[in-house]
Amino acid sequence: MKAAWYEKQGAAQDVLIVGEIDDPLPQAGEVRIRLSVSGVNPGDVKKRGNAFGIGMPYPRVIPHSDGVGTVDIVGEGVSKDWIGRHVWCYGAQSYRPFGTAAEYTVVPVEQAVPLPETMPVEQGACLGIPGITAHRAVQVAGPVKGKTVLVQGGAGAVGICAVQLAYRAGARVIATCRSKSDMVIASRAGADDVLLADEKLVARVQEIAPDGIDHIVEVAFAANIKMDVELLAQGGSIAAYATNAPTPEIPFWQLVFMNSRIFFIGSDDIPTEAKIEATKAINHAFEAGWQGFEIAERFQLDEIADAHEFVEHPPKSGRVIVMI
Repeated sequence: MKAAWYEKQGAAQDVLIVGEIDDPLPQAGEVRIRLSVSGVNPGDVKKRGNAFGIGMPYPRVIPHSDGVGTVDIVGEGVSKDWIGRHVWCYGAQSYRPFGTAAEYTVVPVEQAVPLPETMPVEQGACLGIPGITAHRAVQVAGPVKGKTVLVQGGAGAVGICAVQLAYRAGARVIATCRSKSDMVIASRAGADDVLLADEKLVARVQEIAPDGIDHIVEVAFAANIKMDVELLAQGGSIAAYATNAPTPEIPFWQLVFMNSRIFFIGSDDIPTEAKIEATKAINHAFEAGWQGFEIAERFQLDEIADAHEFVEHPPKSGRVIVMI
């Protein structure tokens, strides 16, 4: 099969190779997917660039965790009814060497999700990491129905999903954005209120939610933790999935006196049951009419290095996909 891979970490143009390798075969409990589209997430390019300092986990890595395609072979113990199903998949390159930047990928059957008729294939290729992260970030502290949820960075990939999933779960959703153009994106995702992240943000949120915020979905933990503490209600919670600085300081006693809870969300290590619940909620959102993401750019597999560079230095907002 045709695939892209790297055998050392570094700059995209220096380490990514496109060529032919053997077709993979599913083991027991797995399915093979003939891919049509592969999604590129920031985590994919960070792994390639060794941004996390972990090094090469395998001698050869086919990148990308998310994709969409059709099941063509099943492993032992998997019903043949799966053959021919259109699916979106997640976690293809989570604790596994071979992701979706290839003509075929193999994943455990629970990581292949039936593609709803209302979900375009390009959307299916983008959903795994941001959608599952967002669902966990919204739900990790408990049900949000009837509560006020603040989504920091409501126009990012995880933020858009968090806004939509919190809205579908019955929360009142406030989203923050860095620009007026981003505010339109967050509003379209289902936010009840969208606010510009400027020096007046705290006052505006407190005016909208005078009793405080019940739960915050946080994209920039180090930068926003002091503000978040000002906004939290007594017993409120924060779910952080990213930070702008790796060793943030926190206002410990304020958090203690408020009986606050902080959750840290890593998409690879979310419990299996929670991932499955997330896929159901994501599919339901599309079945209910959600339109998903803007697609910023499409690349061919031969152009994968350009796709990675686009994600690293995006000239415009939206998701990046690779057509297989």
